Amino acid sequence: MVTTIDQDSYEQNNSVPPSDRLDLESFMETEENERLLPPVLLQYWHTMLRWRLVLISIIVASLVAGVVVTLLMPRNYTAKTQIEINRQQKKVTNVQSLDATENTQDLEFYATQYALLKSTSLADRISKKLHLVDRPEFFSAEGWKMADSRDDRERDAMKLLLDNVSVEPVKTSRLVDVSYTSRSPQLSMEIANTWAHEFIGATTDREFESTAQAREFLEGRLVGLRQKLEQSEQMAVTYASKNNIISLETQRSESGRTQSGKTLTASDLDLLNTALIAARADRIAAASRAMPGRADVGADVLTNPAIGTMKERRAEVAAEYARVLTQFEPGYPTARALKEQIDELDVSIAKDTNRFTAERKQSYAEALAREKDLERQFNAAKALFDVQNMSTIQYNIFQRDADTNRQLYDGLLQRYKEIAEAGDVGASNIAIVDRALVPILPSSPKLILNLGLALVAGIALASIAVLALEQIDEGIRSPSDIWTLLKLPLLGNVPLIEGDIREELSDSKSILTEAYLSIRSNLAFSTNHGLPRSIAVTSAQPNEGKTTSALAMAEIIGRTGKTVVLVDGDMRNPSIHHMLDLTNTSGLSNLLAGDEDVAVHARETSRRGMSVLTAGPLPPNPAELLSSERISLVIERLLAIYDHVVIDAPPVLGLADAPLICRAVEGSVFVAEPGRSPVRGIRSALQRLKLVGSHIFGVVITKIDNKSNQQYGYNYGYGYGYGYGSSNYGYGYIYRSEKRPEQNT
Repeated sequence: MVTTIDQDSYEQNNSVPPSDRLDLESFMETEENERLLPPVLLQYWHTMLRWRLVLISIIVASLVAGVVVTLLMPRNYTAKTQIEINRQQKKVTNVQSLDATENTQDLEFYATQYALLKSTSLADRISKKLHLVDRPEFFSAEGWKMADSRDDRERDAMKLLLDNVSVEPVKTSRLVDVSYTSRSPQLSMEIANTWAHEFIGATTDREFESTAQAREFLEGRLVGLRQKLEQSEQMAVTYASKNNIISLETQRSESGRTQSGKTLTASDLDLLNTALIAARADRIAAASRAMPGRADVGADVLTNPAIGTMKERRAEVAAEYARVLTQFEPGYPTARALKEQIDELDVSIAKDTNRFTAERKQSYAEALAREKDLERQFNAAKALFDVQNMSTIQYNIFQRDADTNRQLYDGLLQRYKEIAEAGDVGASNIAIVDRALVPILPSSPKLILNLGLALVAGIALASIAVLALEQIDEGIRSPSDIWTLLKLPLLGNVPLIEGDIREELSDSKSILTEAYLSIRSNLAFSTNHGLPRSIAVTSAQPNEGKTTSALAMAEIIGRTGKTVVLVDGDMRNPSIHHMLDLTNTSGLSNLLAGDEDVAVHARETSRRGMSVLTAGPLPPNPAELLSSERISLVIERLLAIYDHVVIDAPPVLGLADAPLICRAVEGSVFVAEPGRSPVRGIRSALQRLKLVGSHIFGVVITKIDNKSNQQYGYNYGYGYGYGYGSSNYGYGYIYRSEKRPEQNT
């Protein structure tokens, strides 16, 4: 863990051993790697806050433009008629085409109807029906100039009709809304209703033209199909009779195909196959039981009642024999009799066991003979079946040919009867549900819609503008910019104070005092001997808060028990004496001009431990006074009297005074205001200081305005009084807490 130490701990330990300090460059590299990036959304939010006036201006201008355009647009009126389109299959024949049938027939049908509703032929019918070519009000209602040539007017009329008609299917229904829009309400209603009527008429005409030729076509086809059907059926029956193809059952599928069941030969083969499988299974089982050494033989023997009885008897005799042997010798008559009974029982048991084995062998022989007999019959039936199968192939060809001819004939005959009975085309499959009425209110322009579009366009344009401005903005916007852009540590942040700065500095608990107290604490770690003895405070441009920062730092140093002198080094525009209500009759310019008595010109103030050396009379050319060695001599004499010297130096850009002052002090503090000086200007100022050999301790950011949401950075809380000096902000040299834990803040 790495933390800073406060001013009290610093006073107790005025110096920190170099071994306890981190190298600044390595520390900043670590900080750069470990610093968490601010949330992207919060970055965008603060970007919008910075450019909120631009955002609001562009959006408001877009809304105003949307209102103006809406008011200037002509009023259009839309009339709508609603029709119902029923799905009806209209075919001259029921013959299935060679093309694959898709599953989207309904979608294709309705898509076709929608396309027909916007076809050029339908627009031509409507134009001729309403005589639009000869009606000037039609062209004026569309904002179109009427052409002189009739051909041009016909083309223009069809184009206007197709451009202004709208076909919108009602979702999940068979209803379709046909709308027409023009500047004339009456004309919109007339064209919308005519559009529906003419669509029905065009559909009826197409149906009539298709059915007029259907009967003539079908009559010629039926005669030829009847002859082919009779011939194909005769060929199938004759071939089956010659080749002994006898089907046990015959059926017709829903599609009209003849489906033959099993033939007589196939049925016999099936029965033989079943019997052969059973015989083979019996033979395998018998062979398994007849194998020598089978364990299941003993099991069968044990289950036999006779053998079981003999074995029980033998066990009883063996037990009696064993009992007799315990009292007598084996030659004893009773013992010999028992032994003979045991031998007789063993012989009987062995005979019965051998009889079981012989029976199993006999069963195996019978099963094998039955299997071979069935196998011979099966092979004979299979040979006959193979021959018949070859004949069945040709028979099926004849049968399929007959089925195909029958289907074609039945379909054409059915269609022919339907057309003959219907005669003329019947009722149309299209009906008008709601007729169009004269519209009362205009359908366009729509103010709310246009305002919504204008708002979207305004937001888009504003976003583009803000992104462009953000890209060309070179100001400092976040704490990470100090190290990323300037390669310098951030010493601290100073909030914007609206009231009297002197009152804020006099209050030891104010946020301004806490801010500069944190800056002073971080400066104490910028050298290996603690707080620098001579410090110059400068900035790139005027009015960035450098004078206030110099005064505040001097007051904070004086409060810690040290003596400090505040020097007004801005001899072109002195301001320290105004802030402290002092006169400027003598000061730094007198000392630079040759006066040797420093104590005469330095005056004590009411603030603890702080004295002031004002700028003094304005010299003709301050740069000439500062270019000599007198400035270094003056600082040395001040340091002989005071513990610390803080110089309010002039701005760097445009003047030569600041680099001359900064080279004479131990180091300088650079003050910057967010968004004021571009980064290139700050870099130029820092480069001028580095060229004269001035050491820069770090950067102080001033005038951070929280109330107006012009926050310095993202996710950056200031927390004055608590948490200041955190290593998260990169304040130069940091003290290792594990070495001196008693000094942690």
